[in-house]
Amino acid sequence: MRYIQPLQPANTVKQSPNVVPYKKVPTQNFQDVLNQHNSLKISKHASQRLAQRNIKINEVEWQKITSKVLEAKEKGVQEPLVVTPKTTMIVSAKNMTVITAMSREESENQLFTNIDGTIILS
Repeated sequence: MRYIQPLQPANTVKQSPNVVPYKKVPTQNFQDVLNQHNSLKISKHASQRLAQRNIKINEVEWQKITSKVLEAKEKGVQEPLVVTPKTTMIVSAKNMTVITAMSREESENQLFTNIDGTIILS
């Protein structure tokens, strides 16, 4: 006959005082992270120019501009000139940032340098 030993209580593990308790980090939806990375930002300079010139761009126009800047970025364009019916902007596709902006009237007789692509939206 064989005797079975009764189960022994588990030894309790003591945490050292230097252990930081786990804190749950708020999670972000992947689409939200992707949208943040792929959305256009406006530099302080461009923001001032838009305000000074009373230029307003609605959400639909921003989506069109963002979409075309992303398309240009995929083709290797780093700093496109973006021309819309109301505005002309220089954008850093690499940083997804509007560098400067002006009205179409102001841009008619201008020379634009350091651009490597042009996006014309109607």
